Amino acid sequence: MAGESQFQLVTFHLGEELYGVNIMDVKEIVRLQNVRVIPNAPFYVEGIINLRGEIIPIIDLHKRFKLQTMARSSDDVEIEGGFIILNIDGNKIGIIIDKVERVVSVKAEEVKEPPQMLSGIGTEYIEGVVREKQGYLIMLNTRKLFNAKELQSIIEVQ
Repeated sequence: MAGESQFQLVTFHLGEELYGVNIMDVKEIVRLQNVRVIPNAPFYVEGIINLRGEIIPIIDLHKRFKLQTMARSSDDVEIEGGFIILNIDGNKIGIIIDKVERVVSVKAEEVKEPPQMLSGIGTEYIEGVVREKQGYLIMLNTRKLFNAKELQSIIEVQ
Protein backbone atom coordinates (compact mmCIF):
# COMPACT_ATOMS: atom_id res chain seq x y z
CA MET A 1 0.00 0.00 0.00
CA ALA A 2 1.41 3.41 -0.93
CA GLY A 3 2.18 5.86 1.84
CA GLU A 4 2.76 3.11 4.39
CA SER A 5 5.91 4.10 6.18
CA GLN A 6 7.99 1.37 7.72
CA PHE A 7 11.32 1.43 9.48
CA GLN A 8 13.67 -0.98 11.20
CA LEU A 9 14.68 -1.13 14.83
CA VAL A 10 17.63 -2.86 16.42
CA THR A 11 16.13 -4.40 19.57
CA PHE A 12 17.95 -5.20 22.80
CA HIS A 13 17.39 -5.89 26.47
CA LEU A 14 18.18 -3.56 29.32
CA GLY A 15 17.19 -5.36 32.47
CA GLU A 16 13.80 -7.02 31.91
CA GLU A 17 12.58 -4.58 29.24
CA LEU A 18 12.92 -4.77 25.48
CA TYR A 19 14.12 -1.58 23.81
CA GLY A 20 14.71 -0.58 20.24
CA VAL A 21 16.63 2.13 18.42
CA ASN A 22 16.23 3.15 14.81
CA ILE A 23 18.66 1.15 12.70
CA MET A 24 19.62 4.38 10.91
CA ASP A 25 21.21 5.59 14.18
CA VAL A 26 23.19 2.40 14.71
CA LYS A 27 26.72 2.28 13.36
CA GLU A 28 27.55 -1.19 14.66
CA ILE A 29 27.21 -3.64 17.50
CA VAL A 30 30.38 -4.79 19.23
CA ARG A 31 31.21 -7.32 21.91
CA LEU A 32 31.83 -6.22 25.47
CA GLN A 33 35.38 -5.11 26.00
CA ASN A 34 37.35 -3.29 28.63
CA VAL A 35 36.24 0.26 29.16
CA ARG A 36 38.81 2.78 30.34
CA VAL A 37 37.37 4.86 33.16
CA ILE A 38 37.58 8.63 32.81
CA PRO A 39 37.89 10.87 35.85
CA ASN A 40 35.22 13.57 36.36
CA ALA A 41 32.87 12.11 33.73
CA PRO A 42 29.09 12.28 34.30
CA PHE A 43 27.92 9.37 36.51
CA TYR A 44 26.36 7.44 33.61
CA VAL A 45 29.50 7.62 31.42
CA GLU A 46 31.22 4.28 31.95
CA GLY A 47 34.39 5.39 30.16
CA ILE A 48 35.88 5.09 26.71
CA ILE A 49 36.85 2.29 24.36
CA ASN A 50 39.27 2.32 21.48
CA LEU A 51 37.47 0.88 18.48
CA ARG A 52 39.87 0.44 15.58
CA GLY A 53 41.68 3.65 16.49
CA GLU A 54 38.53 5.63 17.24
CA ILE A 55 37.90 6.73 20.82
CA ILE A 56 34.24 6.20 21.69
CA PRO A 57 32.57 7.21 24.96
CA ILE A 58 30.48 4.44 26.53
CA ILE A 59 27.22 5.29 28.30
CA ASP A 60 25.60 3.00 30.85
CA LEU A 61 21.86 3.32 30.26
CA HIS A 62 21.24 1.25 33.41
CA LYS A 63 22.70 4.15 35.40
CA ARG A 64 21.08 6.76 33.17
CA PHE A 65 17.62 5.23 33.64
CA LYS A 66 18.27 3.74 37.11
CA LEU A 67 17.56 0.22 35.82
CA GLN A 68 18.65 -3.17 37.14
CA THR A 69 20.95 -5.22 34.94
CA MET A 70 19.48 -8.38 33.52
CA ALA A 71 19.45 -11.25 36.00
CA ARG A 72 21.69 -14.00 34.68
CA SER A 73 21.59 -17.64 35.64
CA SER A 74 24.30 -20.20 34.99
CA ASP A 75 22.30 -21.39 31.95
CA ASP A 76 22.63 -18.01 30.27
CA VAL A 77 25.78 -18.82 28.35
CA GLU A 78 24.25 -17.49 25.14
CA ILE A 79 23.26 -14.18 26.71
CA GLU A 80 25.97 -11.80 25.80
CA GLY A 81 26.02 -8.14 26.50
CA GLY A 82 27.79 -5.69 24.31
CA PHE A 83 27.82 -2.15 23.05
CA ILE A 84 25.62 -0.61 20.41
CA ILE A 85 27.60 2.15 18.74
CA LEU A 86 25.22 4.97 17.87
CA ASN A 87 25.91 7.76 15.45
CA ILE A 88 24.10 10.78 16.87
CA ASP A 89 24.45 13.79 14.59
CA GLY A 90 27.98 12.76 13.65
CA ASN A 91 29.05 11.87 17.19
CA LYS A 92 29.73 8.23 17.96
CA ILE A 93 28.55 7.06 21.38
CA GLY A 94 28.36 3.51 22.68
CA ILE A 95 25.57 2.28 24.94
CA ILE A 96 25.93 -0.81 27.11
CA ILE A 97 23.22 -3.39 26.58
CA ASP A 98 22.43 -6.66 28.34
CA LYS A 99 21.55 -8.65 25.23
CA VAL A 100 20.98 -7.93 21.55
CA GLU A 101 17.72 -9.36 20.26
CA ARG A 102 17.12 -8.85 16.54
CA VAL A 103 16.23 -6.32 13.89
CA VAL A 104 12.49 -5.82 13.52
CA SER A 105 10.44 -3.95 10.95
CA VAL A 106 7.81 -1.66 12.39
CA LYS A 107 5.03 0.21 10.61
CA ALA A 108 4.64 3.82 11.70
CA GLU A 109 0.99 3.28 12.64
CA GLU A 110 1.98 0.51 15.10
CA VAL A 111 3.88 3.01 17.23
CA LYS A 112 1.78 4.24 20.15
CA GLU A 113 2.27 6.95 22.76
CA PRO A 114 4.13 5.57 25.79
CA PRO A 115 2.02 4.88 28.88
CA GLN A 116 2.67 7.48 31.60
CA MET A 117 4.44 5.11 33.98
CA LEU A 118 6.62 2.96 31.82
CA SER A 119 9.41 1.09 33.58
CA GLY A 120 10.51 4.21 35.42
CA ILE A 121 12.59 5.71 32.61
CA GLY A 122 11.50 9.19 31.69
CA THR A 123 8.94 9.33 28.89
CA GLU A 124 11.01 12.14 27.37
CA TYR A 125 13.53 9.48 26.25
CA ILE A 126 10.85 7.39 24.58
CA GLU A 127 9.87 7.82 20.95
CA GLY A 128 6.95 5.44 21.30
CA VAL A 129 5.89 1.93 22.20
CA VAL A 130 5.12 -1.01 19.94
CA ARG A 131 2.91 -3.77 21.30
CA GLU A 132 4.46 -7.22 20.97
CA LYS A 133 3.25 -10.72 21.86
CA GLN A 134 5.35 -10.70 25.04
CA GLY A 135 4.53 -7.12 26.02
CA TYR A 136 6.00 -3.85 24.82
CA LEU A 137 8.94 -2.82 22.72
CA ILE A 138 10.09 0.59 23.91
CA MET A 139 11.51 2.78 21.14
CA LEU A 140 14.23 5.06 22.45
CA ASN A 141 14.74 8.48 20.97
CA THR A 142 18.53 8.50 20.61
CA ARG A 143 18.62 12.27 20.17
CA LYS A 144 16.90 12.83 23.49
CA LEU A 145 19.01 10.34 25.47
CA PHE A 146 21.50 13.16 25.92
CA ASN A 147 20.74 16.84 25.74
CA ALA A 148 23.10 19.11 23.82
CA LYS A 149 25.05 20.12 26.93
CA GLU A 150 25.51 16.52 28.03
CA LEU A 151 26.49 15.49 24.53
CA GLN A 152 29.09 18.25 24.51
CA SER A 153 30.55 17.15 27.86
CA ILE A 154 30.64 13.51 26.69
CA ILE A 155 32.40 14.53 23.48
CA GLU A 156 34.89 16.63 25.44
CA VAL A 157 35.62 13.53 27.51
CA GLN A 158 37.04 11.99 24.34
